[in-house]
Amino acid sequence: MNADRANAGRANAGRANESRANESRVDTGQANEGRADAGRAGADRVNLEKTNADQRTRQSPSASASPSPSPPASAPPPAYGAGAGTGTGTGSGDRNPSVRVRRFWSVRRVPAGIVALVLAAVAGLLLYDVAAVRSGRPAMRWRDWLADQLATRPLDDAWVMGGAGLLAVLGVWMVVLALTPGLRGLLPMRPPKAGVEGAAGGGAAGAGAVVRAGIDRTSAGLVLRDRAMEVPGVRAARVDVGRRRIRARALAHFRDLDEVRADLDAALHEGIRQLGLARRPALSVHVRRPAKSKR
Repeated sequence: MNADRANAGRANAGRANESRANESRVDTGQANEGRADAGRAGADRVNLEKTNADQRTRQSPSASASPSPSPPASAPPPAYGAGAGTGTGTGSGDRNPSVRVRRFWSVRRVPAGIVALVLAAVAGLLLYDVAAVRSGRPAMRWRDWLADQLATRPLDDAWVMGGAGLLAVLGVWMVVLALTPGLRGLLPMRPPKAGVEGAAGGGAAGAGAVVRAGIDRTSAGLVLRDRAMEVPGVRAARVDVGRRRIRARALAHFRDLDEVRADLDAALHEGIRQLGLARRPALSVHVRRPAKSKR
């Protein structure tokens, strides 16, 4: 009897365990199905957003336009003195093709004003004396003396030759001043490109505008001297800038002279190129040791 009850209890316990296991499996399956449904819903939402974004992209005019080609990269400017050795320091190969730019013309207001005033004073005085003589008055003493001298002195007289030569020199000097631009201390610089001028002037209005620039020879010499002082080994430097040639002299207190000369030559080449001169002058570099002090 007791054995039957024990067997029945075990059977009931087995059925309860089976029912609990079935219930746990059912709950696990339902949870997995819920997660799968949520994943499918998220994927559908992402696909819908992508589809809407694609439709907006196709409908927008900015996206349908073809992309503008990127401007070609401009080639770097040619190095100053290309093809010439940088360690020679002679400047023989530095004459690159230069841009044809006219020099600045001097106004010369002061010389022209002085000459005009002197000529007006002499002409007025002479006209007054001629009018006085015509009216019956005696001529001025300086006019009588000048007329007597011109009438009595021969042509080979020293004073006559000297006065004629002085007048000839003054006339030639005035003609030279009238035909030459002057402003020898001002070096013209390269003009900007046509595209830069048009952009700065605003289209057609700035197409005809001409921008001219120049740099003083003294200022250019100071700039190149600062460049020379940056070279290792240079103790002192002097740069004389001319219209056709630049002469650089430096003192090197350490390093080999050839190395200092090569570095100084390269630095000055780059400095001259960055000055933007219309006519690049030749370059000569001289490097030496400082004189030893005598104690």
